[in-house]
Amino acid sequence: MKDDEIVDLFWKRDENALVESQRVYGNYCMHIARNILFNEQDSEECFNSVLLAAWESIPPQKPQNLKTYLGRLARIISFDYVRRKNMKKRIPEEALTPIDELRDVFGSFDVESAVEEEELSHLISVFLRSCKEDERNIFVRRYWYYDSVNEICSRYGYGKSKVTVSLKRTRDKLVQYLMKGGYNL
Repeated sequence: MKDDEIVDLFWKRDENALVESQRVYGNYCMHIARNILFNEQDSEECFNSVLLAAWESIPPQKPQNLKTYLGRLARIISFDYVRRKNMKKRIPEEALTPIDELRDVFGSFDVESAVEEEELSHLISVFLRSCKEDERNIFVRRYWYYDSVNEICSRYGYGKSKVTVSLKRTRDKLVQYLMKGGYNL
């Protein structure tokens, strides 16, 4: 089933929208949740919350790209879950490493809020389209899917130093690009 058909089911308040969303994008959202939560049961709980959030937000939202919309919900809900679960504990370092790396780029910006800004998101998308395919793939796997460096190495057959250097260089290029776009980072 195509995205627009699933979104139409949401708009009609047809519960098959949830079934189809799970069938088509369940593995994708669970991958994101697992990479943030490191726990299968917590990830499943968050995915159920993703489906509920989609049910409650569509309508009035009418996402053009359901995969991106659900992935964004999966990240937001998973990070909220980590924050709630660890309010009095130290958050596991591996759970925040991608965000911490991006904080180096965005400095004093609140990264989660800044990434949601439409203009900034557009600039980042344009920047990524200008990158070489392997740089873009590494960057997206790390900061969109929250894959670990080792997972990226395994996926593409790269060494750890190639991946970490590529991430650092791409972040540095992103800083320069955003500064040219008017962001004082």
